[in-house]
Amino acid sequence: MFHCNGWCFPWTMAANSGTNVCLRRVDAKLILDAIREHKVTHYCGAPIVHSLLVNAPASMRAGIEHKVSALVAAAPPPASVIEGMETIGFNITHVYGLTETYGPAAVCAKHVEWDSLSIDQRTERNGRQGVRYHLQEGITVMDSLSMQPVPWDGETMGEIMFRGNIVMKGYLKNPQATEESFAGGWYHTGDLAVMQPDGYVKIKDRSKDVIISGGENISSVEVEDTLYRHPAVMAVAVVATPDPKWGEVPCAFIEVKEGASVSAEELRDFCRERMAHFKVPKRFIFEALPKTSTGKIQKFVLRARAKSASAIE
Repeated sequence: MFHCNGWCFPWTMAANSGTNVCLRRVDAKLILDAIREHKVTHYCGAPIVHSLLVNAPASMRAGIEHKVSALVAAAPPPASVIEGMETIGFNITHVYGLTETYGPAAVCAKHVEWDSLSIDQRTERNGRQGVRYHLQEGITVMDSLSMQPVPWDGETMGEIMFRGNIVMKGYLKNPQATEESFAGGWYHTGDLAVMQPDGYVKIKDRSKDVIISGGENISSVEVEDTLYRHPAVMAVAVVATPDPKWGEVPCAFIEVKEGASVSAEELRDFCRERMAHFKVPKRFIFEALPKTSTGKIQKFVLRARAKSASAIE
């Protein structure tokens, strides 16, 4: 509950006369046992937490016969996680926000007509954002320099911006950062996205996580989404690593599922079949990924490792 008051879950459940079930650590068995024992109806977690449940042995999920609604946030969820959660019977909803906007501030509000779509189409729609929470005045995607809204074409990239009653007042004792963050009267999130024709927002990447290789922008989220679809990949994080020719190139840190094995060459071929070759990671590092206590992958640690590994080479 230390972070944004547990995404506002504890008091929301209390306001609805619900019971909060809390765990001291992220563990698939503990989560599934608690859901079964306490008949948990709602739970929330970062994408890696949901991935743990999707990849847990079926025996751990045995006996959970009621419908569970789940929130996913803290990072753009890979399509494989959204699809996987639906496959095991969890109804997942994508929410988005930052500490500066008081946790979740926008939600992927689902439409009834989506129920008749294929699972691939539902997954694509459920991975978007766009509907503001009640206390937010608005969410939009704009060019951060001109402060003009981007076209609703699903292609033109801009920065997600918020304005509302629960957006922070500013950064403590840092007026310059505050002024920069609120330039033009909107809070600049630093997250890059496109506006879909129906007004929904599709998050592409954090501005600091975009990899600029030979003048081309590579979305780390897009590369991660592809790698998550490989059956041996448990968790993945893609960051930039320095390159003498291209300036920087993608480096993929891979956490392999228990009992599975995969080589860098296999993953490289897997990516080449599914994306432009310049986006394919040039280096694959296999190790356990550093995470916060809530399960969020610490990319800043991996960026430092990728930079260090490049210097050694």
